[in-house]
This record gives sequence, structure tokens and C-alpha cells, in this order.
Amino acid sequence: MRLLCLSNGHGEDAIALRILQALQQSASEDASSDQLQLAALPIVGEGQAYSRHGIPLIGETKSMPSGGFLYMDGRQLARDLQGGLLSLTRSQLSTVKAWARQGGMILAVGDIVPLLFAWWSGAPYAFVGTAKSEYYLQDEQGVLPRPSWFEQLESSLGSVYLPWERWLMRHPRCKAVFPRDTLTAEALRKYAVPAFDLGNPMMDDLAPTGINFSDLLNPLTIALLPGSRAPEAYENWQMILLVIVAIQVEFASQELLFLAAIAPSLDPVPLQQMLEQAGWHKIASPHVAFGQKNATLVITSAFNDCLHQGEIAIAMAGTATEQLVGLGKPAIVIPGKGPQFTPKFAEAQTRLLGISVSIAASPEAAAAQVRSLLQDALRLQHIAANGFRRMGESGAASRIANCLNQIFSV
Repeated sequence: MRLLCLSNGHGEDAIALRILQALQQSASEDASSDQLQLAALPIVGEGQAYSRHGIPLIGETKSMPSGGFLYMDGRQLARDLQGGLLSLTRSQLSTVKAWARQGGMILAVGDIVPLLFAWWSGAPYAFVGTAKSEYYLQDEQGVLPRPSWFEQLESSLGSVYLPWERWLMRHPRCKAVFPRDTLTAEALRKYAVPAFDLGNPMMDDLAPTGINFSDLLNPLTIALLPGSRAPEAYENWQMILLVIVAIQVEFASQELLFLAAIAPSLDPVPLQQMLEQAGWHKIASPHVAFGQKNATLVITSAFNDCLHQGEIAIAMAGTATEQLVGLGKPAIVIPGKGPQFTPKFAEAQTRLLGISVSIAASPEAAAAQVRSLLQDALRLQHIAANGFRRMGESGAASRIANCLNQIFSV
């Protein structure tokens, strides 16, 4: 099997990589399988995740000023056009055409952009839909209320996937579609889309490593998720520090442990400097740790351990928040300035993740919500069940890889 993977963003690259690695694992275990040839073309960014794990890149790649969020702001599109978006797109379209002429197949991961590229290629293709979910429009009880006439029109179209997207997914060369949840798979099947409900690869590879961040006896442990893209994550961090102050006041008699999950793409030095400017001091610890009043704050790249040990999260992130919710945890989100985590994005995230996520209008409101949540055991049970239902079980990448082997080997 010759398979080219198209993806359009940092999170999409990570999901695609899990599936490609599962394909490699399957091929290594099956001596009778056809020779596997994999390649990747990241439509957004430079695809470092692929390169680090030995997946060859083909075609032209380039980081754009928007970081892949041009659809959220017209100014971002203008900056990308000035940065060479059109010539980059022409080159990438030529690459996928050449791959198809050589008899290859395509796996598109993300939204309509890689899906369009896959259709344009002329090759057989499959699609992993990471960006859309029926939960944006409805839940198990029915259609969600939407305030504006445009949003009401969107809800009336029958699916979160628009008619032209469904056409691309119903095309004879589209052999399989892998939506992110059961509700979306069921909705797409009503339109004769070959949708397979195999789970969300976002929940794979989240096992904790066993790191112990503190020797405190019984602290209230809160995960901090500022996002993964600079410079937005640094601005988000400033807002999160204000929330921490409010939590320290709200829980003045409680030992607090804050676990800041920092993406490898971020420089931790500015985060530490902002902490010191806010009156935090370094403390003796095997980790990068700071202390202030009744709180300890650890800055770490041990993302999985932060998610598992945090009882709740203060979040200004996309994928990380979804993964935390999928582990049964609640998140309180604070809208930022963007380009990703804007008020509009935060509102959409509450629809996607339901009762597991709540928006706080101020640091003080966030602190009050933390106390309210932790005192409501029944609500926490509902939040856990909701997260498991909306994000699914781990192992989706292997299940998708097995399905691709069956479909593309025919």
C-alpha cells in the first residue's frame, strides 16, 4: 500500500502520525502483507512531528502567519496571502496529483481542506474528520438552541457537515470516513456516507508515566492548559496567573498544586519570568517548581501526568482541553485574544464538550466555579460519563489502521 497522509495543523499532524505508526506496526507484524510505503504532506506548518518519527515528507511545506487559524479572522487570511499561500497551495496540489498518477492512495486528516485536496488528486481516499462533530449542533436530547439566524440556518441543514462536504465524503473514490464520535457517525450514515465509528485517535497515547510532582499530603491539584502556540500561549499564561490568584483567595486554607502542561514548542523561560514578576519564587524540587503562599506550581512537559493528576483544569487550549475532558475531568475555560482561543472558540467548545466545560467571565468567577464543581459529586459523575461518551475509548488509531488495511488492500 502506498499511502500519502494530508493534514492541516499541529493537532491533526499528531492524530495522523498515530494512525501511520499503527499502520507500520501492523505491517511489521504481518509478513504476508503488501509492502507499506508511507509519506506525508502537511498542508499547514512544516510537519516536524512526521520528521521526528521517520515519516518522509513530500512536496513543499511552509509555516504561515496564521498558524492554520486563518478561518477565524480575515486579517489572518490576508497575512497568509502575503506570505505566499497561493503559490504554496498550487505546489501542494501538484504534489497530490503526482502521487495519484503513481498509483498511490490518500488519507486526509482534518477538515474540508485536506478532504478537498484528496478529492482533487484523483486517487482513492479516506478521511479522518477531526474538526467537526454533531455535538456542535445537537446532543442526545435534541438540537441545541442557537441565538443568531445564521446559526439557526446552520442547525437546519441536517448535519454539522455541509452538503458539499457530504458530497466529497460520498464520492465513489472516498472509501471510508472516520468521524470523531458516535453521534456524528450516525448522522453521516443517514446521507449514505461510508462512516465508521471507530473512536477518536485524540484519546490514544495518554497513559501516565508515573511522575510524582509533589510530596504534599492531600493538595487540591489543578491542571493548567495555556495552549501550544506562541505567542498566544504566553498571553494566555498571563490570564491564567490571574485565575490562580483568585483560586488562592478562594481556597486560602487549602494546599494547592498547579501543574502547568507546557508544549515542547513553547519556551518555558518567559513563563517562569512572568511567575517571578508575580511574586513566585523557585523552590527545591526535582521539577521546575515555584512556591507562593499556599500554592506550589510545577512547569512540566509531562502532559499526560498533568491530565491524570489534575482534578480540574483551567484551560485556554483546544486539543488539550478535549483530551482532559475525555479522561472524565471538568475544565473551566477563559476566553482570550486569539487567534485560536477567542470567545467564539470557547463558546463552540462548550457545545462540543457539553457539561464538561464551563466558561468563566473573570478570574474570580473561575475560582468560584472550581469550588462549586468540587462540592457537587453528582455533577462530577455526570461530567465523567459525558467526557467518556463524547471523546471515546483509546485505541482508535489501531482500529482505523486495521480498517484502512482492509479497504485499500481490496
